Amino acid sequence: MIADALLRASVWLAATPTPTPSSGPSEDQVTPGVVGFVVTFLVAVAAVLLVIDMVRRIRRVRYRAEIAAKLDAEQAADGGSAETDDRP
Repeated sequence: MIADALLRASVWLAATPTPTPSSGPSEDQVTPGVVGFVVTFLVAVAAVLLVIDMVRRIRRVRYRAEIAAKLDAEQAADGGSAETDDRP
């Protein structure tokens, strides 16, 4: 009885058709093509230009801070020597 049920189940499973692969979408629908390449290239170029501009601005701010610190140090040195010169 169990062997008969197993035999029937195996025949039933073997008799079910397996799905055949369909043709699917064409390559024109899947690949980005020339337009996709151009858009990706332009985004990459824009990102590189933004990074270059950001680095330039950061350097400019850093140099301005260094110059301001040097000017403050010179003014403090000039002001300190002027005070010591005024004393008898």
